[in-house]
Amino acid sequence: MKFNIQKKYFGNFSKKIDFGILKKIFFLLSISYFLIYFFSNFGQISFNLSFGENWNYLFFSFLFCILSIYLNAFAWKNIIKWFGKYDIRSNLISFYVLTNILKYVPGGIWHFLERFNFIKNISNSQLALYSTLVEPYFMLCASLLLASLGVIFSPIYLFLIIPSIFLNRNLINFVLRGLESLKGKTFDVLKVTNSNYQLDERINLNSFFPTKALLFEVGFVISKFIGFLICFNALNSNKTINFMFLFVIFCLSWSIGLIVPTAPSGIGVFESFFLLFAGKTIPQSTIFASLIYFRVISTSADLLCSLPFLLKKLMKRL
Repeated sequence: MKFNIQKKYFGNFSKKIDFGILKKIFFLLSISYFLIYFFSNFGQISFNLSFGENWNYLFFSFLFCILSIYLNAFAWKNIIKWFGKYDIRSNLISFYVLTNILKYVPGGIWHFLERFNFIKNISNSQLALYSTLVEPYFMLCASLLLASLGVIFSPIYLFLIIPSIFLNRNLINFVLRGLESLKGKTFDVLKVTNSNYQLDERINLNSFFPTKALLFEVGFVISKFIGFLICFNALNSNKTINFMFLFVIFCLSWSIGLIVPTAPSGIGVFESFFLLFAGKTIPQSTIFASLIYFRVISTSADLLCSLPFLLKKLMKRL
């Protein structure tokens, strides 16, 4: 009884908070920090990179970004399987990869819309909604789980495993209810009514913990980091860098970029927090240039994979 009262109070309190405004303020502050850093250190930042000598670095960074997209797609497919959709005949992997570029479109919901409609056509709207919305939470869990390796620097990093604890049959409903309150705009666009009573009827979790889906998301984050690390090594002249520290702050920054959907694919937010966490430990001019190269390469990978989808949409409008 007491738990229900607390849950109801929390639900009413969260509805009073304008998360949209908070996310926009957070995004603008991040962009401001990024721009202030750029202009105050303009003379120290160098983007000089010999493409003739370093094309192999850029090429392999691009390949790992492509790999990360496919690992992310396999994770989504396994999330849908975990939610009870076993007989998947449609090619979910290809569709996920093709629609990945839509995450850069302002609004941050159009890739959700495409994937929701796709799953709804082969299953039901409830499974389509939750399997689509919960996928970023899996990404968040994976990146925070990897960031928890920072426990070698401080015990406080151990708390980063907490989100992963909720990825089980007994607690996932709590996560889904939270997504309902935080993703109100997405619910409005998808025109899905809040029908909690259908949740247990339409979604049948087939195991206690989604191990396979989470492992694919872990692979996604690691592949992204390797793509960044290759860019960093191409620009870095100091070979004494603590790469574990670099990995931890990459995962932390990626996590923060994920939870600020106002920023398309975390643009600006990820880079700002990476610079902030790196501090003076790593030459920031090298970090800044590496982040820019990595952003261009990862976005190009998304664009290349989604090109057939974009062309198809363009042809329909002509």
